[in-house]
Amino acid sequence: MTASTTVRVDLGERSYDIVVGAGILSGLGEAAAGLGMGRRAMLISDSNVMPLYGAAVRESFSAAGFTVHEAVFPAGEEHKNLSTVSRLYDAMAEAGLDRRSSVIALGGGVVGDVAGFAAATFLRGLHYLQVPTTLLAQVDSSVGGKTGVDHPRGKNYIGAFHQPRLVGIDLATLATLPAREVRAGLAEVVKYGVIWDAELFARIESCLSQLLALDERALAPIVAECCRIKAEVVSRDERESGLRGILNFGHTLGHALESLTGYRTYLHGEAISIGMVFACRLAERLGMLEPATTARLRALLEQTGLPVEMPAIDADALLVLMRGDKKARDGRLNFILPTRIGAVQLVPEVDEGRVRRTLEDRL
Repeated sequence: MTASTTVRVDLGERSYDIVVGAGILSGLGEAAAGLGMGRRAMLISDSNVMPLYGAAVRESFSAAGFTVHEAVFPAGEEHKNLSTVSRLYDAMAEAGLDRRSSVIALGGGVVGDVAGFAAATFLRGLHYLQVPTTLLAQVDSSVGGKTGVDHPRGKNYIGAFHQPRLVGIDLATLATLPAREVRAGLAEVVKYGVIWDAELFARIESCLSQLLALDERALAPIVAECCRIKAEVVSRDERESGLRGILNFGHTLGHALESLTGYRTYLHGEAISIGMVFACRLAERLGMLEPATTARLRALLEQTGLPVEMPAIDADALLVLMRGDKKARDGRLNFILPTRIGAVQLVPEVDEGRVRRTLEDRL
């Protein structure tokens, strides 16, 4: 495997490595061969990614002694559902996968979530490996073991915690990513700076142009740092009983926006960008945050090319979805709100009137 950085997710018997580098696809099969799994694998990807990188991953695993079967589903968030999972079950059964077999999730967040959920639930759980090919998936959804699919009532309503055996992040795969997807991924990168590391936030500000250009010298250490932060959070709170909730900064509104617009208007990172600015405005209203901090975050997101303004969407409809969010408790609204760059806190049972007024301010 070419030069890379390894980040360890420490979860006892479920611990695993995140390998970050450029051009590492060819070595993933050899790395997987040392994990003690069976040699039958199902490579799952979508119709966009499989033609680009499927052959390289298949050849890597075949060379390491794996028998590799393939399953492809149509690209797009609208296919992140139980119907897709059912078709994957059929393919996995036809391939003769057993409980020592593994699933290789090759693609963005949708592929990782769907393939991971299929792996978590087929035969009560198979091994799986994450090979994320979008920036958003590389810094966020591929790490931590959250898997699942959407439901008409909300995003990721159906799912399971199921940790991967290995995460292989090949930065070279970002070369085929549309610029809009790169920008959306950077929203999650910015999030880590706000919730955890003010120095990281400043680094993003200083090298934003290089990040947008996918300069590996700037990108590699920042992706690795984001993975270290998430690994630390997940190691301390695997099942989101406390600390891990901070990773949802911007997501309460962001998920509601995605759902209300049918997952066709905003990419995930775009919705989270709007959600982060909204959370800052709400924190201002509650006296927790200085307006200058909101302005600083908003400026960085705008420079990244991300949306920051609330669309003309009915506040009542958004509130209904936010009340049904997985992070809500008994229909009461909980928010992760910043107190400064680098620090956030959970604010339970935020007064709905204040949330509504902040929504109607249109940011």
